[in-house]
Amino acid sequence: MTQPVLGFVGVGRMGGPMASRLLDAGYSLTIFDTSAEALKPLVARGASAASSAETVASASDVVIMSLPTPPIVQAVSLGERGILKGTRAKTLIDVSTTGPSVAGVVAKACAERGVAWVDSPVSGGVNGAVKGTLAVMVSCAKDTFPTVDPVLKHFGKTFYVGEKPGLAQIAKLANNLLAAAAIVLSSEVMAMGVKAGLDAKVLIDIINAGSGRNSATQDKFPKSILPGTFDFGFATGLSYKDVRLCIDEAEALGVPMVAGAAVRQMLAITQAKFGPDSDFTSIAKVVEEWAHVQIRG
Repeated sequence: MTQPVLGFVGVGRMGGPMASRLLDAGYSLTIFDTSAEALKPLVARGASAASSAETVASASDVVIMSLPTPPIVQAVSLGERGILKGTRAKTLIDVSTTGPSVAGVVAKACAERGVAWVDSPVSGGVNGAVKGTLAVMVSCAKDTFPTVDPVLKHFGKTFYVGEKPGLAQIAKLANNLLAAAAIVLSSEVMAMGVKAGLDAKVLIDIINAGSGRNSATQDKFPKSILPGTFDFGFATGLSYKDVRLCIDEAEALGVPMVAGAAVRQMLAITQAKFGPDSDFTSIAKVVEEWAHVQIRG
């Protein structure tokens, strides 16, 4: 079976490694990004740089987009020189985190133009994108999934969740709220333990051997908080965006999120103090400042 010609719009922190994996797999790839620097390493490896998202879609059978916010996803999909203005692409895969509302808008526009829409947010961070170990959530028409699954499998493990546009987004928002919540609560108990006199590394080891272990204690603390580097690879602004989307969606569905609202507030404070480009592990720095203690190994 002949491989489809692929396009990739948005080759930054997440999109770049994902596009690189497609080149590793031998796909022909046309790329676009507003950052010329982001394009260079992929062009050096054989990708073709395009002048716009529209040009990518005119040169490709399948276009993948990895973009930071819902308004950007909508603009790049539907706007002037956007993907749906292209003349060739018949499938659009969005690996961004947009929330279900924007997914529904773009899905409707795709249907009107005869383009198959695939909602496919990913989880696992930059490291997962590099290694191809992401969780890849997929909602699309049943007959579309077998055609895109071979491409998506280069990014990690795929999970088909259904046909409804935005359903994969719900799964992603749920995951990202839990990821942020784990940092918030783990930071609070770690600050308490260290201030009382426990060694931070020993306490982390105890938690990870017990029932309190979670993604923050197993991954974020050892790699980015105990060393004091706060460089895990996911921006506070993006985490805050995802958690806001999650709380808003829960509210629309009539699902209470009391603890989720507290996590949103912690991210709002972290962003106000350290900026949207700070790492989301900076949540721990807020708790450290309030507790007058440093959580270091």
